[in-house]
Amino acid sequence: MSILVFIDHNEGKVKKASLEAVVYGAAMNAGDVVGIALGEIADDALATLGAYGASKVIVDKAAHFNHFDSRAYAKAIAAAAEQTGADVVIFAHDSSGKSLAGRVSVRLKAGLVSGATQLPNTDGSFTIRKSAFSGKAFADYTINTDKKVISVNPNSFPAKEGEGSAAVEAFDSGVGADAVSITVDSVSRMTDTVPLPEAELVVSAGRGLKGPENWGMIEELAIELGATTACSRPVSDDGWRPHHEHVGQTGITVSPNLYIAIGISGAIQHLAGVSSSKVIVVINNDPEAPFFKAADYGIVGDAFQVVPKLIDAVKTFKAS
Repeated sequence: MSILVFIDHNEGKVKKASLEAVVYGAAMNAGDVVGIALGEIADDALATLGAYGASKVIVDKAAHFNHFDSRAYAKAIAAAAEQTGADVVIFAHDSSGKSLAGRVSVRLKAGLVSGATQLPNTDGSFTIRKSAFSGKAFADYTINTDKKVISVNPNSFPAKEGEGSAAVEAFDSGVGADAVSITVDSVSRMTDTVPLPEAELVVSAGRGLKGPENWGMIEELAIELGATTACSRPVSDDGWRPHHEHVGQTGITVSPNLYIAIGISGAIQHLAGVSSSKVIVVINNDPEAPFFKAADYGIVGDAFQVVPKLIDAVKTFKAS
């Protein structure tokens, strides 16, 4: 079985979700995992993928790939799959992977399972488990096509670094600048915090904060923990917080090691975007809040009393 993994990168670094996808591929088929990267990135950065299980990385560094365009990227990845003879193409189930996996599966006439949480069962079939009904259940899907496309749910397979170095080779995808349909005038990046999809720790709050003027304690807790801030949809809709902080079914899906929800009731749409978090802590003054059913730890209390005490506890712990 030959496996191709899409390597997403930003500012010269491979994204954590892509490292996890490589680990997933290596667990499926140790020793025959090839990465495909597009756009400008140093060979040294790609060579480190060998420590996660890739034997080789091919890269097309054409300038028109420096900004993400799902149609142009899909053409290039499909071409790489054909040239390498890949049986399985793997993506991270993040914003890039979600927009690419379907396009690539159509081009390769391949069956697709998105958001996989376990390795395929290849004992007589090719069956993959994923979560269903907003994380309330699991479903098993069998792919019967010769070629297969999988997107792996972030944080399902920790990116454990081992040893080794991957060979890096130039690759001509055959996709020219005329295939790019998106023009980027400018890019503004946040530099003082980890982007939500990459965050290991997230502190999130909802309408229980009563107004944007009370967000200072949420930001202070996040700073003390080294976490990224997030919010529920009503908060971003009301303009209390920017839309890029909205997590949930209609916002950003996160899979951190720790998700702290403060003053959020836990509607199913919100839970759908955070249910794959390793540990969920809920702080709410309503003991009947639905979020408590999904929580690993819960505190029933007023956020304006609990959060300052939590901040003090974190500061004391760090000082010791």
